[in-house]
Amino acid sequence: MSWVNRYCFGLSVLLASASAWSDVADSHDLEVLPRFAGSKIVSFKDVAAQERIYPQGAIRRISGTLRYEREVAAQGQLTAVTYELPRTHSANEVFATARETLQAEDAELLYWCVGRECGSSSLWANAVFGNATLYGSDDEQAYVLMRLAAPRQDSLLALYSITRGNKRAYLHAELLAANAPLAEVLPTPATLQRQLKSTGELRLAKQAEPSAAWVELLARSLNLDSTLRVSISGAQAEAWREALVEQRVRASRLELGEPDVTGIQLNVLR
Repeated sequence: MSWVNRYCFGLSVLLASASAWSDVADSHDLEVLPRFAGSKIVSFKDVAAQERIYPQGAIRRISGTLRYEREVAAQGQLTAVTYELPRTHSANEVFATARETLQAEDAELLYWCVGRECGSSSLWANAVFGNATLYGSDDEQAYVLMRLAAPRQDSLLALYSITRGNKRAYLHAELLAANAPLAEVLPTPATLQRQLKSTGELRLAKQAEPSAAWVELLARSLNLDSTLRVSISGAQAEAWREALVEQRVRASRLELGEPDVTGIQLNVLR
């Protein structure tokens, strides 16, 4: 093979490789979520007005109808991005990085599930997100629904990761900027417990004084694991402790922490 032919062949390989890893046309990353290095956009949608229903519970189909415990419905500007992830990183790793990035910007967890507790991956792919690429193993999926911090407090962000049978991994991200103010949406008890156990702390900056709804929610979350002991920090920590004890959380499981914390913060005691 002459040097010209070798050059042309090498150039074609490079161009084919670049093309294989280029994003779909007219796509872009979400402003609020940095792209994981080595990922490429394989699906993109940007719609000015879209109504979306996001699950706050495992999804199942019963008598032909989708069922889940709770939901969050909103309408507004929808931007949806699906990334194929590099083979050198797992879907779980990229999902965790994205979630932690958003939480570092004070995004509020509304629902978080992992694996089979999310329900059927087929339903998530086809019924919730309308993207068959996201169908994979029920054991290899994760989903989180978050509400962004001010000034984007009327925006929801959903993340879904999956590993398919061919070992290709994907991260799907949807940002819905609601065209009307969102009402208060409480997270699920299991979501708060997962956050507390996974990181060792739970920060609720907006919950200064105990309210009936949040006291009941925290009590239900803590009572999902009766062995878990926590410290409560914040100016109103003692009031929160008393309110949780009234909701049948054992007093021996609750210690007072530092007062100089915005809102309330729970930390797992080892």
